[in-house]
Formats: sequence, structure tokens, C-alpha cells
Amino acid sequence: MDFCYIEDIGKHEGEKVTLKGWLYNKRSKGKIHFLLVRDGTGIIQCVLTKGEVADNIFNTSDELTQESSLEVTGTVRQDQRAPGGYELNLSDLKIIQIAQDYPITPKPHGTTFLFDHRHLYLRSRRPHAILKVRNELIWAIRNYFYKNKFVLIDTPLLTGSVGETTSTLFETQYLNEGKAYLAQTGQLYLEAAIAAFGKVYCFGPTFRAEKSKTRRHLTEFWMVEAEEAFYDNDDNMDLQEDFLIFIVNWILEKCQEELKELERDISPLEKVKKPFYRISYDEAVEKLKKAGSKIEWGTDFGGEDETILTKMFDRPVFVYNYPKKARAFYMKPHPTRDDVVLCADLLAPEGYGEIIGGSQRNDDYDSLVQRIKEENLPLDAYKWFLDLRKYGSVPHSGFGLGVERTLTWICGLSHIRESIPFPRTIYRLYP
Repeated sequence: MDFCYIEDIGKHEGEKVTLKGWLYNKRSKGKIHFLLVRDGTGIIQCVLTKGEVADNIFNTSDELTQESSLEVTGTVRQDQRAPGGYELNLSDLKIIQIAQDYPITPKPHGTTFLFDHRHLYLRSRRPHAILKVRNELIWAIRNYFYKNKFVLIDTPLLTGSVGETTSTLFETQYLNEGKAYLAQTGQLYLEAAIAAFGKVYCFGPTFRAEKSKTRRHLTEFWMVEAEEAFYDNDDNMDLQEDFLIFIVNWILEKCQEELKELERDISPLEKVKKPFYRISYDEAVEKLKKAGSKIEWGTDFGGEDETILTKMFDRPVFVYNYPKKARAFYMKPHPTRDDVVLCADLLAPEGYGEIIGGSQRNDDYDSLVQRIKEENLPLDAYKWFLDLRKYGSVPHSGFGLGVERTLTWICGLSHIRESIPFPRTIYRLYP
């Protein structure tokens, strides 16, 4: 490699280096041109002075437009006033390609326009910062599970078994085998893997055909799911607590500059410490009713209910033991209450709501068969899943964390569509 990245520029103070990138902005002051150049790792000010370079090189900069690609060579000089604390005194400039009429100018643009041009908008400071945090979030997730000896299991994206609910399935024809569905979850397959490995996780895209227009919903999103043999619901919540604290601390350590760019108040993130609050669904309903919600016992929380509830707490809060009729078929019934199941949602503070859903799984064959029938699901499609309750069944639990919802909260975003490179929503399949 015969060029340097901007993020490494501090290692080359006083040296001549070559950078390759794109023109972010430029301005002139008499016989000096100031070029802001970015290369994906950072932005640096490049100074081109008439008389210090050949006239043809100096005049070349007049041709440069926003987002033109270029190669610059110069001497690194420390300057605390410059972006990143360094600037480059240029001795050479080569144009790679001149951008014509770049549509995203420094003037304000509407949200629809920016997402119609998402393929270009990714270059701007805000989405760039968000997606850098996303990258670190994913590294933190994988690092946590690796350190805690979970085994990665890659689960299928095409499946014949419903993981959550039939009302939100993307359906497709699978060759000569009939209908298949895009996966809502990898959980059922993780349950098979725990008997081989004990603690497992999967990480990949999931799909929900929800016709929802809320700021918390995507039709395609990324989820990390864990499954643990011999864990009950309380053990499962303990694990989620450790997990979330680990990834928030990772972001606070690695992403100070990005959070600053986003003007994120990090004090709520610094409060993400043990213990998290834990309240029952019954208690949550009482609190919501006192706060003016019209929620009735037995229904799941809507986004507004979660917003109201989480603003009552300064740290994440678990809500456990939801009504059976509002939860998925695979959750273990409560041992003394037939109307609730052993589960918990972890809600992020500041009004952001659910970021993790988890439960103890139903490990009893007969009980699980009954629940599948109650939900009017095809029993044949779950034969393999029921086998797991016939051959060495054990108590076990698991959970799923939505990457985009978690990133939305960590970055303090107002809408989930900013948290993924190319969002898929009810009305968006482009770009």
C-alpha cells in the first residue's frame, strides 16, 4: 500500500504522505485553497498554497466539486484548530474523478429526500457516525459471546416452521417442497443446538411482515439470539443484564467521537449498571393505568405504553411474566398461574422501550403440543422441534436482542430507520 489512512495521520507528523479519498468541502482565501478530504476513516484539512506548488496543480483544485475523488500528497502538520488536530500541506494533487451535480448539498434536505438518496447520504457525518457505532456494537456482541464460551450457530433464513406468529410471515414458494417463510427468528434451531453445545447464539437478519408505521419497526432487521441449557427465567435475565452492561460500556469506550458528533447525552448510558429494575407485568399495568394509559390486563404493550413506562426509570427495566395469550407458543407456563408464562422483556430507558425479549422455554412435550394446537399451527411442521422434548429434554431459556432498536437507543435517535444502512419499512424497498 502506497498511501496512508487519515485515522493514522498522527503517526506521520512531519512526514510526507499520500491520501486517497473524496472532497467533502472546500473554501478559498486569497492564494490559499483549503480542501476538506475524507477517506472513510476520518476528515482532514488539506492546504494548497499558490507558489508552493506548480501553477497547474494549484489550478487543478478549481475543478474539484463536492464528492470528487482525488489523491493528495503533502506534509503532515499538527494544528489543534484543524479537524482531527492535523492538516496536510500539499505538494501534489491528482483528480481521480469529478463528481457532477452531487445531490446532497450542505443546505437542509427533507427526510424522504435523504432516504431516497441513502446510497449517497451514507457519506454524510451523521449516518457515518451512526454506522460506526453500529460496527462497534456488533463487535461488542460477538466479543461478549466469545468470551463467555457461547458457540455460534448459523440458523436458516428459509424455514417451514413459524417462530412467532403467522400474521407477520413473508411467504415464498420453495421449489417443489411447497411454502417456505423468511425466518422471524433462529430460536427454534438454537434450541436443537443446546443439547450439543450447552450455550449457543445466532446472529443474522430476520423478517417481519408487520404493516407498522411506527418509529420502532422495520420489516428486515438484525437480531442476535442466545439459548442456554439449564437456565431458568431468572438466570436468563441475569445473563441479559451482564450482556447489555458489557456492550454499553464497550460503546462508551470506543465511540466517544461518534457520540459527540451525534450530540448524544451519554449520562443515561453511564447509568446502565447493576441492578436493573424488575417488575411484573401486573405491576407494570398498574403503573400505566395510574399514568393515564387505557391498557387492559391481557394485552401486550404498545409503543406508547413502553414510552410511558420507561420514562419512570433511570436504567433498563425488566417486565416479567406476561399473559399467555399475548406471548408465543413456546414459552413455559408459570408453575402456579395458568394465565401467565415465564418470560421477560427488557425495556430501555428514556422512552425507547423493548430491546430484548426472552423467556424460559416450554420443555414438556405434552404441554407444548397443546400450545401448538391452541395456536392453530401445523403440528407436522414442528415434529422435529417436538423431538427435542423426547430425547433428553432439559430446562432452558433464551432471548433475542434487536440490533437496530438497541442502536437507536444508544445513539439517541428519533427513528429506527437511521440505525441500518438501507432500511426496509412498510413503504420502502429502495434503494
